[in-house]
Amino acid sequence: MSTDAIVLLKEDHKEVRRLFREFEGADRHATEVRADLVSRIVEALTVHTYIENEVMYPAVRERVPALEQDILESYEEHHVADLLCAELDVMAPDDERFDAKTTVLIETVGHHMEEENDWFPKVRDALGRKELQEIGAHMLEVRATAPHRPEHPSSLRKAADALLR
Repeated sequence: MSTDAIVLLKEDHKEVRRLFREFEGADRHATEVRADLVSRIVEALTVHTYIENEVMYPAVRERVPALEQDILESYEEHHVADLLCAELDVMAPDDERFDAKTTVLIETVGHHMEEENDWFPKVRDALGRKELQEIGAHMLEVRATAPHRPEHPSSLRKAADALLR
């Protein structure tokens, strides 16, 4: 397996896209299947955004200052995705907004994954193979201890408790 940071992130993106397609192709009435897919999407995105936020983005910000605005935008896209994941993590699959919220998550993350074409090539040119492998190795270390479920702010916990009553 490659330790190139960009290759690792693209592999994550490929897996997330596969899960998105499965969700979109699932029978609308198969709530257990859809709930399982959303749970797997939430887990994949929670791990992915964590390693990008904790390792990749700080490394790129430090080493490629010209991409500062791209990195800040990516942090914000992750913030939105993290909020949607936290909400979906506590929603029942038969909630009237479950599919709509998942669709918005898919659209938001789909836009975010365009970073592959936007700034990944610039990072590759600026850093080169050795640095990307070092960053990737660090990402793999952090992945081993990354959270698999989103953190739930207290307001989301209260809302979740109200839904469960």
